[in-house]
Amino acid sequence: MTDELDRIKVLEGKIGHVIDYVNKLAGENEKLRQQVKELRLEKKEMDDLTRRAGKLDEEIKRYENERESIKGRIETLIGQIDKLGI
Repeated sequence: MTDELDRIKVLEGKIGHVIDYVNKLAGENEKLRQQVKELRLEKKEMDDLTRRAGKLDEEIKRYENERESIKGRIETLIGQIDKLGI
């Protein structure tokens, strides 16, 4: 009988370890879920920033083109004034 009680105690101990391990894994799983949630939010923010940077890059190119156009028009005006001899 004592041998059987000892085996039951060993089994109880092992079950206790399994329960502790499962609880530990559940806690780690919850932490990982939270990290995934945070990373998804960060990714969304980064995607938004990337989109915004692309729009700003397009605006810069447009302003550079406008500047070149204005520069050409000014040079044309200066050339016309030079022809007048003023």
